[in-house]
Amino acid sequence: MSVFGEQDNSALVAAELLIRQQESRLTVNQPHSEIMTINQLAGYDNTEISCGTYALIKNAVLASQKHFGFNALIGPLVKLWKIGFNGANVPSDHDIKSRLLLSNPDNIIMDDALHTVKLVKTGMELDLGGIAKGFIADQIRSIWFAYGIRAGIINLGGNLLFVGESPRRSDGRWIVGIQDPNKGRNIGIGTVIKPACAAVTSGIYERFLIKGGKRYHHLLDPQTGYPLQTQLAAVTVFARDSLQGELEAKRLFFAGKPIPGWEKDPNNLGAVFIYQNGNTQTVKASIH
Repeated sequence: MSVFGEQDNSALVAAELLIRQQESRLTVNQPHSEIMTINQLAGYDNTEISCGTYALIKNAVLASQKHFGFNALIGPLVKLWKIGFNGANVPSDHDIKSRLLLSNPDNIIMDDALHTVKLVKTGMELDLGGIAKGFIADQIRSIWFAYGIRAGIINLGGNLLFVGESPRRSDGRWIVGIQDPNKGRNIGIGTVIKPACAAVTSGIYERFLIKGGKRYHHLLDPQTGYPLQTQLAAVTVFARDSLQGELEAKRLFFAGKPIPGWEKDPNNLGAVFIYQNGNTQTVKASIH
C-alpha cells in the first residue's frame, strides 16, 4: 500500500490494523476465525457472527446462487484437487460428484435478525477467499478517506484499488499495467488508463497441475467440479469497487467472452480479455 503527499503514516497503520482484524475473522487457516467456526459446526448448529462478516457472507451467498461462476461453498472441491498446493491430483469422478453435493450454495441457512449462519450438511465449507481481498480493500479506502488521503494505491495480493486522483498525470487518471498471462510475471501486453477504480484479474496462468500430459488449472467449474473449459487465459476488470471487481472478474471469466450489455452498468468501468492464443479483446478500455 502507498499514499501520496502524506508525511503522517497513521492512515497506513490503520489500514494494516484493519487487515489483521479482518483476516482473523475471515481466514480458513485459523481454527477460531468466524468462518472456521461456521465450518466446524456444518450439519450441526448455527453460528452467530459479527455484522460485517454476516453482510459479506450474505453478499457471497447471493452471488453464488446466481451460478455465474463464483461459489463461496466450493471449498470441498478445491481441497479435493489441491491444485497449487502439495498433493495436487486428479480426483475420481465419484469423489468429484460427492464433493459437488457439498458445494450447493442453496444449502445454507441465514438469519438476518440474529446474524446466524448454518451450513446444512456435514462436510460443507464456506470460503470467502474469492472476495475477501476486495471487501478489505474497499474498507481500507473508506478509512483513507476518513483520514483525508487524496491519492493512494491499495495492493492486496495483486488486487489493485486506486484511490483519488493520480499525482503523476495532469488529468488525475491512473496507468494500470496489464500482465501477459501467456508469458509470465512482469511481462505486460500494455497499459490501460483509468480514473480511480479497482483493477482485478481472474486467470488460469499461475496455479495449475500437469498430469498425464494434460494441464489442469485451479478455477473449478461449480457445475461440473472440473477445471473450467475455456479459451481465456485471463480477464482484468475495472470497477468502482474492489469487491464488485472480484465478482465481475469471475463472471466474465466464466462467460469466456464479453457479455452483451455488461458495460451499461455504470459501476463496470471496463475489461480486458486475453485468450490462450494470444488474442485480446477490450470492453470500455484501450490498451496503450
